[in-house]
Amino acid sequence: MFKKVSLYFTALVLVLSTVGSAYAVTLKASHQWPGTPRADGSFDPRHEMVQIIADEVKKANVDIDVRIYPAKSLYKPKEQWKPMTTGQLDISAFPLGYASKFHPEFSATLMPGTVKNHDHALRFNKSPMMTEIKKIINDAGVVVLSDAWLGGGFASKTKCIRNPSDVKGQVMRAAGKAFNQMLEGAGAGIQSMPSSEIYTGLQTGVLTGANTSSGSFVSYKIYEQVKCATPPGKFGLWFMYEPILMSKKSFDALSSKQQKALMKAGKVAEKYMTAQVSNLDKKFEDAYKAAGVELVYMSEADHAAWIEIAKKTSHKAFAEQVPGGAKLMEMALAVK
Repeated sequence: MFKKVSLYFTALVLVLSTVGSAYAVTLKASHQWPGTPRADGSFDPRHEMVQIIADEVKKANVDIDVRIYPAKSLYKPKEQWKPMTTGQLDISAFPLGYASKFHPEFSATLMPGTVKNHDHALRFNKSPMMTEIKKIINDAGVVVLSDAWLGGGFASKTKCIRNPSDVKGQVMRAAGKAFNQMLEGAGAGIQSMPSSEIYTGLQTGVLTGANTSSGSFVSYKIYEQVKCATPPGKFGLWFMYEPILMSKKSFDALSSKQQKALMKAGKVAEKYMTAQVSNLDKKFEDAYKAAGVELVYMSEADHAAWIEIAKKTSHKAFAEQVPGGAKLMEMALAVK
């Protein structure tokens, strides 16, 4: 009798453990930034955002494990969007402008002269423009877990960049079609590549200059290849929407409890990034000063000169060529 009870109990434990493991979920999270600490012990904040989400859902004890693949070790930077829409990739820290070839409306989230500073960027999150952008994201099969806007600037091997005239004759990398159009309008040559390839582009002579986020300027050690840099300063021109995104197919497959835990974790990560963005600009300045790179800043007149070129190039092309583009630009410029 005792033997039968013992066998029954063992079988029950096996069944329960099998059922329990069936509900455990491993989510794959991909991004292009380093997953290793910098010299000062800090991590790239975009990696840190994903790590916070992983840590928070683990603490929530909802049977979710987030496995992070940094440094483009799972997908190349611009190849993450489609796998998210199909459910092959679960989570990504993703510059939305990278998917503008699929949804040209996304170029509005990296448009020169629309976002002016970090406080202004936060107001964009609740704007009609971003409501429309998030509808397009959702309809494509992707969910926003965390909002994030990063400031950025310029750097060059040959000449300090303040005014549009400073890029004439340079070969530049920009992070999106709109900036490419503006830089071309100012007389620059263009080479397109993700920010993870800027260092090699400068090193090999493919590029003479680049613009990207403050975080990428530090994480990719671009200070080793340039002689002058232009941080955002008081008159920032470069702001990019870089949210944490999740496949809607993967999200919908989770229980309500798991979904709530993920959304809550996303808000914790968003709060972290909101506190970090200004600090990223300072780290940009500090790292480049320490490397002996000259720092310059745009004046109000320099900034206005860039805006005039943007209006004639990227703003105009977006309004004319993108479905609903004129309305999106109107909404973007209305955010005060």
